[in-house]
Amino acid sequence: MKELLVVSASPHIHSRASTNRAMSTVIIALAPAFFYSIFIFGWHALLLCVLSVVASVGIEALAQRLLGRKVTITDGSAFITGILLAFSLPPGVPFWIPIAGSIFAIVVVKQLFGGLGHNFINPALAGRAFLMASWPSLLMTRWLAPFGGTLSGMDSITGATPLSLLKNPANYGNPDFIFTQLNTSSMIKNLFIGKIGGSIGETSALLLLIGGLFLMVTGIVDFRIVTSFLGSFALFVLVLPTKGNILFHFFSGGLLLGAFFMATDWVTTPVTKKGRWIFGTGCGIITAIIRQWGSYPEGVSSAILLMNILTPLIDQLTRERVFGAVSTKLQGKEVIK
Repeated sequence: MKELLVVSASPHIHSRASTNRAMSTVIIALAPAFFYSIFIFGWHALLLCVLSVVASVGIEALAQRLLGRKVTITDGSAFITGILLAFSLPPGVPFWIPIAGSIFAIVVVKQLFGGLGHNFINPALAGRAFLMASWPSLLMTRWLAPFGGTLSGMDSITGATPLSLLKNPANYGNPDFIFTQLNTSSMIKNLFIGKIGGSIGETSALLLLIGGLFLMVTGIVDFRIVTSFLGSFALFVLVLPTKGNILFHFFSGGLLLGAFFMATDWVTTPVTKKGRWIFGTGCGIITAIIRQWGSYPEGVSSAILLMNILTPLIDQLTRERVFGAVSTKLQGKEVIK
């Protein structure tokens, strides 16, 4: 009879989900975009990804040992940070760039704040922001034309990415002609398939959609963040006086990579359902505003980082009601007993 009675501390209900399982699922979802990026950008992009991952995992192990913590590189989180950082970089940057970004992302943003679960902003995006602030010319100019396509997605213009053309058309030719070409069906097709230039992991909208939907179906990412991000972005693009149509904006730049794989980070997003709707909506609105009026052609990274900072406030404002408790007021403040 004693063997049938097991007394233990809560929680008593356990889930089969784990950090390792979640990270493995994310890696599977990123695999199609990864292999395609190697196909169109070649060995240089492959080495950048490898260096970024190795640096992230190695620096995490070293930092944890120096800080006297348990080494947890097998959980896959450092691997994901490395691959997402590499995905956000131009394929022609020097090999030391992802190493520098990984050191900042892992040591400064993650480990110095306590490790996995304690960082307040997305490490990969913070690493990219550090690189952009330190070496902007490298991150704005080291683009490569993809295999079988052109940097711009247009045969007549080969010196700029699609978003750069939209932001500064006069620098590359007749603005009216460029705006017309950016909205053609052939351009949308090139953006969707990935026959354009851009950061390593953001070029193929099709493969990012496949990977992102896979994460939603498996429950790894919350549909609230994704749908509110993309929905609010689409609404503002339709309202703002932008020259690009909705499909151009959806398939260009890092929108899909950010919406599915970066804005949905468990650690740096709100825990409440209402908060996640607010978080995603904020990301979409800020991205649209930066693309329209900002000095940079892209705004996804900045939008997500800004909303990461606001996450504690969003959680505070959207706290769920505590059931089974009595609420009283003491000196003008609500107290839960």
